Amino acid sequence: MTSAPPPASGTQYSLRSGAYEAVIASVGASLRVLRHDGRDLILSFDADRVRPDYRGATLAPWPNRVVGGTYEFAGTEYVTALTEPERSQALHGLAAWLDYGVVAQSDDAVTLEAVIQPQTGYPWRVRIETTYALSADGLTQTVRATNQSATDAPFGTGPHPYLVAGPAPLDEWTLRLPAASVLEVTPDRLSPVALHPVADHDRERFDRREPRPLGEAQLDHAFTDLEMDAAGGAVLRLTDPSGVGVEVAWGAECPWVQVYTGDKPDGAANPDHRTGVAVEPMTSAPDAFNAERYPFDTGLVVLEPGVAFAASWRIGAI
Repeated sequence: MTSAPPPASGTQYSLRSGAYEAVIASVGASLRVLRHDGRDLILSFDADRVRPDYRGATLAPWPNRVVGGTYEFAGTEYVTALTEPERSQALHGLAAWLDYGVVAQSDDAVTLEAVIQPQTGYPWRVRIETTYALSADGLTQTVRATNQSATDAPFGTGPHPYLVAGPAPLDEWTLRLPAASVLEVTPDRLSPVALHPVADHDRERFDRREPRPLGEAQLDHAFTDLEMDAAGGAVLRLTDPSGVGVEVAWGAECPWVQVYTGDKPDGAANPDHRTGVAVEPMTSAPDAFNAERYPFDTGLVVLEPGVAFAASWRIGAI
């Protein structure tokens, strides 16, 4: 006899702690479900569905895009697959479709691992280990990357949850984003152009340092120059008119954050159009593998052989 195959999103790991519950899917070490007192904090998806829109995926060895799939590192040019062919970009790294294996599991936590194997466009072996842990203040994910190759490796990571503030439409949600700078991108391919202060560049759209309703604003941009709290972290809050909401908090190891309002080209005809806000703390800027192109610090991490790097973030109910 043969056992039934796992669902399309992989093996499911259910976590519970107090009022929180979460489900992690092994493909892409994806956060599939997160609820507090029965209220959805993220856009979930069915276990036997191919994960849509990178929902909840763990992004590595780069978040966001490598422009044109081409980059130069340590004097050598590399070309990686265009996983966003409509924009001719290499999107969200190489680990989002790996099937992670379990390392440890308890009622309120699970640790998964996968290995990015050397390949034409990324000839380094990097072990990714990620832990999801529930506590009284929400769900914390920690990603640890170890370079198992003999030479330095470029690296970046981040999550891809779509937040749900509450029952009202997204346009009525209020966003507080503690970022002083926004990365201008091309409208067609979302390739980086220049970094601007939010106070001087389409302020009504991008300056969210004070909470304001999203309205009709369309965002698919990276922000930086983050305001850190007393604990040395940044906190983004999304709230519903009913008084509930959700927040994402992260540390200084993620100096960038991508915010995407989920706008679809076919608009209201698409059931996923503006149903959640993707909030992606990132260790590096879009196209950081081409860091030398830009007059600002992209935050690119260079992993030395045998060295590990870790970053973490938390999602909690308001």
